[in-house]
Order: sequence, then C-alpha cells, then structure tokens
Amino acid sequence: MLYPSIDELVKKVDSKYTLVVAASKRARELREGVMCNLGAPKSHKYVGVALEEIYHEAIKVEHLKTNTLNRD
Repeated sequence: MLYPSIDELVKKVDSKYTLVVAASKRARELREGVMCNLGAPKSHKYVGVALEEIYHEAIKVEHLKTNTLNRD
C-alpha cells in the first residue's frame, strides 16, 4: 500500500495532473540538493519524499496564471 495514498494526495491539490507536475518538479529540486522540508521522511526516493511534503503541506503548490491566446 502506498503512503500517502493517491486519494489523500489529490485532496491537497486541484487535480492529479497538478500533483504529478508538482511532485516531479520538487523531486528534481531534491535531487539537485535542495533540503527536504520534513524531519524524517518515510520514503528514500525523491518522488516519494516530494509526495510526502505535499501531503504534509510542507510545500505550497502555486498555480501560475498563463496568458491565453487571442484568436482574432
């Protein structure tokens, strides 16, 4: 069984797609040497640690507004 569960993680963000993008970006940061925001994560893999941080709200997932295309 996965911890935290996907169902619990999706409650923390607006969609599963946001979850995937946020976790992958955070995992990349962790791999590059940025410190973990959890005292003792259960996972030893970067993606698992990133998901734990999202679950425990140790990181904030922000949505950037993008420009829309004008179809004039």
